[in-house]
Amino acid sequence: MDRFFVDKSNINLENNTCIIDGEDVKHISKVLRCKIGEKLEVCDKDNSEYICEITDINKDQVDLNIIEKKEIKRESDLKVKLYQGLPKSTKMELILQKLTEVGVDEIVLVSTKRSVVKVDDKKEGKKIERWERIMYEAAKQSKRGKIPKLRGILSFNEALEDMKNNDMNICPYENERTVSIKSAIKDADINTIGIFVGPEGGFEEEEIKSIQDIDSKVVSLGPRILRTETASVVASSIVLYELSDLGGNI
Repeated sequence: MDRFFVDKSNINLENNTCIIDGEDVKHISKVLRCKIGEKLEVCDKDNSEYICEITDINKDQVDLNIIEKKEIKRESDLKVKLYQGLPKSTKMELILQKLTEVGVDEIVLVSTKRSVVKVDDKKEGKKIERWERIMYEAAKQSKRGKIPKLRGILSFNEALEDMKNNDMNICPYENERTVSIKSAIKDADINTIGIFVGPEGGFEEEEIKSIQDIDSKVVSLGPRILRTETASVVASSIVLYELSDLGGNI
């Protein structure tokens, strides 16, 4: 069953009705070629899921009747915030897609000293809009209960200030050889954790020092050097496995 996200304001539980609008209308009518009477899965971005039947389709919206409401548990209680040093655009799209599938709660884009890509201020809004759409589609495909938040583009120092709001922070670094993620987060009783991953060229040593100065733990991802798009997904997956409800189900 195809899945779509809507704002809570588009759902009327008193009348058991729901409205899908925006870009999804064209996708439903032109791409999926849905007809009146067909069923869709709708999520309110807050873990409530609805099985709905299409009652009308026009160019502006799709009207649905709610058949069933379900409370779902697909989101971890642990909030993982991934700080991503800006990589090249094609890698960024892959990172956003896979982090959404894995279950990251928030992705923060950061410009670091070795970031190859410098996003023009005039183009930043359009890029963010495109990247948010990629995350939206990934959330639909993986049946998330919410769409991860995307923020940025922050400077390195702005990212450090933001990280101070987390209960704990870790930073994978290729020159760290002894401290694993598992040992760094062992027995941690936290609600939010930040993970700071560098761009293609990694971090400068002075950046690592600044990260350590805010009590962030520098960790190893093993003896092999991982690409930034791999490191982000691997680090997030390990943290979610070790500290969230996922660990008991895999």
